[in-house]
Amino acid sequence: MEHEDKSESLQNLEEFHISEEHGFVLPDPLTELPDYYAPWMNVAANLPHLIEGHQLRREMPLLSTQYLRGHRQLRLARLALGFITMGYVWQGGGRQTILPRALAVPYCTISELLDLPPILVYADCVLANWKKRDPCGYVENLDILFSFPGGDSNKGFFLVSLLVEAAAAAGIKVPSPNEIARGCCLWLQLFFRSLRIYLSGWKDNFLMPEGLVYEGVWDSPKQFFGGSAAQSSTLQCFDVLLGIQHSAAQGFSAEYLSCMRDYMPAAHRAFIQTLASGPSLRQFVLATGDAGLHAAFNKCVSVLADLRSYHIQIATKYITIPAGRCRVEQQQLRGCVHEGMSVLSERGTGGTGFMRFLKAIRDTTRKAQLTEEEATVPTH
Repeated sequence: MEHEDKSESLQNLEEFHISEEHGFVLPDPLTELPDYYAPWMNVAANLPHLIEGHQLRREMPLLSTQYLRGHRQLRLARLALGFITMGYVWQGGGRQTILPRALAVPYCTISELLDLPPILVYADCVLANWKKRDPCGYVENLDILFSFPGGDSNKGFFLVSLLVEAAAAAGIKVPSPNEIARGCCLWLQLFFRSLRIYLSGWKDNFLMPEGLVYEGVWDSPKQFFGGSAAQSSTLQCFDVLLGIQHSAAQGFSAEYLSCMRDYMPAAHRAFIQTLASGPSLRQFVLATGDAGLHAAFNKCVSVLADLRSYHIQIATKYITIPAGRCRVEQQQLRGCVHEGMSVLSERGTGGTGFMRFLKAIRDTTRKAQLTEEEATVPTH
């Protein structure tokens, strides 16, 4: 009976804000809000120029959220305020520890309505931050709504992440490896120096050890993790479906990944929890004793492990190595190493020691493969 209830609960994917065409990606996000919210949209649309000109911290009007209607308007408003907040805090590489009332109050109100923390998360900057230049086509027509300083490197970073999400959904034109590679080239070289700071949060970040004060909302500072691929509903869905256990033996990975679900849309969290409430695909395949299914399952796990190995290679090549070069260059110029660069060379935007974390989840993914002994002894 439990299996029937679970099956019925998964049939209507729309309840979880999931579609067969787009997966966890927000389908056709809105690009405009009612005219009343023009101050937010104008600032978000011109964010790179305002940050580069050090003009972002000028006064903004306190707007009510009462004129926002429906999930899509709330997601767009939250996206705009999220980008403005990250730009405000990290403008010029500096640190602002108080978010003014005009930003904090509406941002926290909208975030509470959507059951998300008041910080820019993966579901904002990737899943909801896109549009089509025209109604036809897909990959070649994609663009982003909002960005940070850095030009096309920003666009490439967010769109490549979006393409990975889209490739996991049925019915989407899956981009070829060459298309993804061309997209990666837009952002990889510039990511470390220009974009990464704006995705950093204020939890487990010694640049902001106390966190951020949300003026007019909370009297004391609050700490939240920054945006991270660990907040991808797709990847965590695959882990649950395949029965991959990121155990406590792997350090902080299990606890951290569980915490990252709080940074996903509530409907996505509910979907993953529904999947987790029943048997995993691994358990099902074991029970069949079918050699062909065992081989197919191991291939799926192997591909996911390869993806995580590739993530490690990319992080090493374009984050760890450039960070080391920055330190050497500054030392050669007899300058002090910027503390932000030092931190970013070791910790990810989500606050983790990212190399240790990435290797831990890659290793536990590999361990989920069925052994020869398991493949020859069906369970009952």
